[in-house]
Amino acid sequence: MEADGFASVVFDCDSTLAAIEGIDELAGGRAAEVRALTDAAMEGAIALEEVYGRRLELIRPTRAAVDALGRAYVDALVPDARATVAALRWLGKDVRIVSGGLRPPVEAVAAELGIRADRVYAVGVDFDADGGYVGFESSSPLARSGGKETVVRSMDLPRRSLLVGDGATDLEARPAVDAFAAYMGVAFRPAVAAGADFVLRGASLAPVLALAAGAEDRRRLAGSPWEELLARGDAGRAGE
Repeated sequence: MEADGFASVVFDCDSTLAAIEGIDELAGGRAAEVRALTDAAMEGAIALEEVYGRRLELIRPTRAAVDALGRAYVDALVPDARATVAALRWLGKDVRIVSGGLRPPVEAVAAELGIRADRVYAVGVDFDADGGYVGFESSSPLARSGGKETVVRSMDLPRRSLLVGDGATDLEARPAVDAFAAYMGVAFRPAVAAGADFVLRGASLAPVLALAAGAEDRRRLAGSPWEELLARGDAGRAGE
């Protein structure tokens, strides 16, 4: 399927680009309770809309906490995330992030990776003048089950398109792209892996470059700063 590579690559954020779940990081003393809800939603046991607002009401994150999460995401970028995205962009791929996470910290990840803010799709959050939590963008499709598919379809991605993610909401979006790669380098979710076109089991994101690079891309990568990254990606794919 990947012989000609992919013209566009869409990444999830939590447990894909960054090795943390943002909502769990925000949870503080409610971490165990919130994590149980997150895991149930990511495994597809509970609809996302049943837990999204409930988790935020439990936490009521401040603006300062949400800003700190952006820094935590950047500190927790998975191995080869920066280089893989840089190589994809150098090749002229259309690279985007779609996440059910809160927009400000996801945009911090995008800025670190050189992805424009208009290529980021996430859930807005509102604060009062003192930085206290007011609410979230409840109308966002990304706050409900099946919404990621709606959002990805709206992007009108260059073909062929690849989605990379770890959760049930990513698998739900499979019909909107040409292929779905389950990134299991942070958390292995059997149901998600079972429905994926490709399963990336290692921690490194370099196999995404190996998937996305067609024959002409590979010729261009030879002798480039990302030649070794491509070789690592091919080696990682060999273990699928």
